Formats: sequence, C-alpha cells, structure tokens
Amino acid sequence: MRAFAYPLALLALATLPAWAQGEATPPTPPAPKPAAEALPSDHAGRLDALFARLKREQDSARAETLANQIQAEWQASGSATTDLLMQRAASAVAAKNMAAALDLLDQAIVLQPTFPEAWNRRATVHYAQDRYGLATADVEETLRREPRHFASLMGLAAMQEEMGRDRQALQTYLRVLDIYPALKDAQDAALKLSDALAGERA
Repeated sequence: MRAFAYPLALLALATLPAWAQGEATPPTPPAPKPAAEALPSDHAGRLDALFARLKREQDSARAETLANQIQAEWQASGSATTDLLMQRAASAVAAKNMAAALDLLDQAIVLQPTFPEAWNRRATVHYAQDRYGLATADVEETLRREPRHFASLMGLAAMQEEMGRDRQALQTYLRVLDIYPALKDAQDAALKLSDALAGERA
C-alpha cells in the first residue's frame, strides 16, 4: 500500500555487500560518532533542534536516524485518547479496513484538530484509495500545522507527479530538500524531473 509514512518506513530487501561474499576486502570501519547533543525537554524545542541538525547533516544514515526521531515526535499527540484512536486506525489499515481507519482518524481530528499527524495519516488512507483531492486537502491541513512535514510533502509530490504536474512536483521535492537535504529519494526525484523539464524546453 502506498503511504505518506514514506520511504523511511519502507524496508528494501538487502543483499550481502561484495566484501562479505569474498569479492573484495572489508571496508575500513567508520570513525566513532561524536556524542549526541542533549535535546531540549519540551516537544517544540526537541523538534526545532532535530530539524536544525537534519538540515546540517550530510550523511544519509545519520540523517535518517534524525528523521526517525522527528517522526517519533510527530506521533506524540499528548492525549491518551488520540493515541488510542491512532493505534486503532493503524490496525484497521493493516487489516485493509479503510472505512474503519477513516472513521477512527475522523474522530482523532475532531478530538484534536491541531494534531498534524492525524491529518497526515488520513491523507495516507485517502491516497491509498486514489482519492487525490481529499488526500491533497489533508496534506494542506498537515502542512498548515507543521510546514516541515517532509513525509507529507513527499506524498504531495508523488500525487503531483501522478497527475502530470511535474513542475509543481519538482518545487515540492525542492521544499523537501530544503528541510531534509540528505533524503536520497527526494534528490533522485528532483534530478529526474529537472532533466525531464529541461528536455521539454530544449
């Protein structure tokens, strides 16, 4: 199922590296990582600090770790009831019961309309059902509450591409890269669209 939980949540099948198959010598072990800086104690402060690090980080693996921390922060609603609704919605999606998932996410949004992740999850469900108008509207609500929501932006760019709006999609991928410069999926997509649009102008 397509989802705005986007490439960070997708696990590709891994093959053994060449050196592990006896085709080359093992790589030099990476240098030890510097000790992590302490994060602020408040939710907004932690997000700001993580986003600042994400924007500076050039190593894709370390950037992904930061992005996962950000996504964990996004999932913290601060409400036990909202959290329960979100968990049940996730279970409904896993069971392919989209009607139930939408009902649960509707309840979460009514209960806590300021919670960006509820809007993002509902956008994901609409997107999975090819309801691009509804998905786009929910993405806009997500971004109104959290303009740095790179996962929602990736979903928006994917829809724009599928609808043939390549110039809009390119601008959206560039917005992602302004927030998360090391995200290879956004880098590749932006390069592909740039090349395609340049070919159209030639």
